[in-house]
Amino acid sequence: MSGRTRRWRRGGGAYHAVSRWYGESPLQLPLLAASFALAGYAGVRFLAGDAWGVAVWFVGAAVVHDLVLVPLYSLADRAAVRAFGVRNRAAVSYVRVPAFLSGLLLLVWFPLITRARPEHYALLTGRSEDPFLARWLLLTAALFAASALWFVTRTFLAHASRWRQVREQEGRSGRQRRKETRQRRKETKERPPTDH
Repeated sequence: MSGRTRRWRRGGGAYHAVSRWYGESPLQLPLLAASFALAGYAGVRFLAGDAWGVAVWFVGAAVVHDLVLVPLYSLADRAAVRAFGVRNRAAVSYVRVPAFLSGLLLLVWFPLITRARPEHYALLTGRSEDPFLARWLLLTAALFAASALWFVTRTFLAHASRWRQVREQEGRSGRQRRKETRQRRKETKERPPTDH
């Protein structure tokens, strides 16, 4: 928080009145208004060409996402959690992330990957849709391979770290035992002889 904001808060007045009335910092309101204005401008520009088609696409995407995709990836996530077991819940993230990125790429490039309208793409670009499926499959394999490599590296580092901690603990306890032994010997030597 800057010094000016602190002084403004300390002084009370308008800042506190607006905060009490609005419920948040007064600076949030203009930022929120600016983001809505930017989103509105982008929406107007986006809908300028084919407003009806874009609206149908948005509604269809929302319906397909909520009624089809959410149950599908929820079931897939539960199956992955069950496959990895309760003890390795964190390991599921190494499957979730590449699967999410691969699914996102499939969603964005779906017409080209599935070759839905090859003649349309060829007419517009003069190129073939053939490489898109192979590239998506290669990219998906690379994402899963990178995630598996990261998982193995993290697991190895965690085991190495645990092994190092055990060795350090053993070293500390050994040093402590040697120190106590030296201390006992020293105390025994310094103790005055008992009278006979």
